Amino acid sequence: MKPSTEIIGKNVILREQRTTDAEYFAHWFSQPDVMFKCGFTEPTDEETEKKIITSNYKSEDSIWYTITDLDGNIVGETGLLRMWPEWHCTDLSIILPDPETQHKGYGSEAIKIMLDMAFKEYDMNRVAIGVVGLNTNALSFYRKIGFKQEGIQEQGYYYNGEYSDFVMMRILRQEWK
Repeated sequence: MKPSTEIIGKNVILREQRTTDAEYFAHWFSQPDVMFKCGFTEPTDEETEKKIITSNYKSEDSIWYTITDLDGNIVGETGLLRMWPEWHCTDLSIILPDPETQHKGYGSEAIKIMLDMAFKEYDMNRVAIGVVGLNTNALSFYRKIGFKQEGIQEQGYYYNGEYSDFVMMRILRQEWK
């Protein structure tokens, strides 16, 4: 899949990921709270993130973007992964790791852009996301966007000596406004 290199919204820019983004992601993806909420099992470093940007995020079944504000400051990343065109299904990922950039509408706008892309440009019918059950803020956020809970993997997530449910959510094309 060949994504657009840049999508400009009202408050965010989704742009192609660059190796220079690795420093930001290495810092934030190694923070314990972010690791817990995102399911990262090990801290990362800049070299690892560079490799991910140059190889993993360029796979045939996914598209990834760095999310920035209109001034170009990185606020997170988003992507569609495990895209199955034959089944018209994909998964969504979004991470805005810095608490200072959360609750400002960046995530809502980025998801709306990604869902529009999934349903209109890639002809998907279903977009799914998995959420750590203890991440109640994320669960509320996705419900507000229009995602519906479809299942729970009981104690399907383990981090720092604690089990949590893993909540499976989805939104269908006909439910998206």
